[in-house]
Amino acid sequence: MAFLLLGVLAAATATDIGARQRFRDEEASLASVHRHLEHTQFDLRYATSAREVATQDQSSLEDSVKALLGELSTTEGTLTATDKTASVLGLDIGTLETCLGGVQGAYRQIGVGDTSQATGDIAGVSTACMTLDGGQNDGLVYPFDFPDPFVLRSGSTYYGYATNSTEGNIQIIESTDLSHWTTVGDALPALPGWARPGGTWAPSVLQVGGTFLLYFAAVVAGPGGGEECISVATATQPQGPFTDHSSGPLVCQASQGGSIDPSPFVAPNGDLYLEWKSNGGSGHPATIWSAELKASGTAFASTGPTALLAPEQSWQAGVVEAPDLVLSGGRYFLFYSGNNWNSPNYAIGVAACNGPLGPCTQSPSQPLLQSNSSMTGPGGESVFSGGNGAPWIAFDAWEPGAVGYPHSRVLFVRPLGLSGATPVIEPAS
Repeated sequence: MAFLLLGVLAAATATDIGARQRFRDEEASLASVHRHLEHTQFDLRYATSAREVATQDQSSLEDSVKALLGELSTTEGTLTATDKTASVLGLDIGTLETCLGGVQGAYRQIGVGDTSQATGDIAGVSTACMTLDGGQNDGLVYPFDFPDPFVLRSGSTYYGYATNSTEGNIQIIESTDLSHWTTVGDALPALPGWARPGGTWAPSVLQVGGTFLLYFAAVVAGPGGGEECISVATATQPQGPFTDHSSGPLVCQASQGGSIDPSPFVAPNGDLYLEWKSNGGSGHPATIWSAELKASGTAFASTGPTALLAPEQSWQAGVVEAPDLVLSGGRYFLFYSGNNWNSPNYAIGVAACNGPLGPCTQSPSQPLLQSNSSMTGPGGESVFSGGNGAPWIAFDAWEPGAVGYPHSRVLFVRPLGLSGATPVIEPAS
């Protein structure tokens, strides 16, 4: 009997060892696919951020996606015997296939020049791809390239606008709950004649009566051009299409290195203002400015701009940009970004101001939000009101391990606390 028990025990041990080895083999196989996915996602996001993709590069990306899908199919078969591996690694093969299949289809459409269908393909898999990126971890709501975001609530719908990418000159997405976003397309299909294609940044939108105003930065085209300047386009609805028939920019500040990052502000008495950043250079620091607009919002009042903020703190590394002025409880807060946008040192700060034209005081001496375990280099922020009037903040950030161009800056949305002495960017719910 003892020998029989020992034999049974030995057989059970061997079976357990074999099962453990198969589990380790399956885990290693899926881990390899996961690593391949991460590298491929980086490549895919680069293609997403580029307006034009070379045929050869696109072909290589598509081949990579096909190969990955093949690996996923093989690995999926091994998961039929044990589904523990997927749960251990936090992956779902069906979700992987959905995300990459949709992205692959989008690049095929880009290859044939059908950006509209490509936009639809990307929108169709955004939820699946966001799940692979960690769901709504720490406020992640849109997993594709969406730099310099601005969010506008119009009725029961939120519209997000961002710097040019695959979707066109000004990307636009929409949501009804701030958690699930779908792609709308290009808010600004055509640029004014003075602007060069492929360089439209940092949009913001303001409603004045029945007109929606889109402020954006663009590059001056032609000989002697190259300056970054600000313009304004108009539309009768928040999703556009916006049109700009201007013969020249709204503001350039050539002596200050050019002007970018426009952001409108409405004072309690209804007066309109515009904040923006001059790039600096030729002895001038990067500076945030403010000036009053005419009632139409399409031209400045007679008074000149006032400097609000220049880099004074060590963490800013000589750069302040992406201004957004907010009034709450009688207090003016100027949110801004500092440091190099293309690095993990980029961060969000805040200054206290006496009014739309300042003066402003930089406090605290540290950023409100900087790199952490779930995001790197947050910035490009904009503050907006939710449906119940509570403040929220939208911003972009790199994913850890994928910092700097040509990787993508994805969209985060988080609650904002403004009741204390200093604003607080609160954790995502």
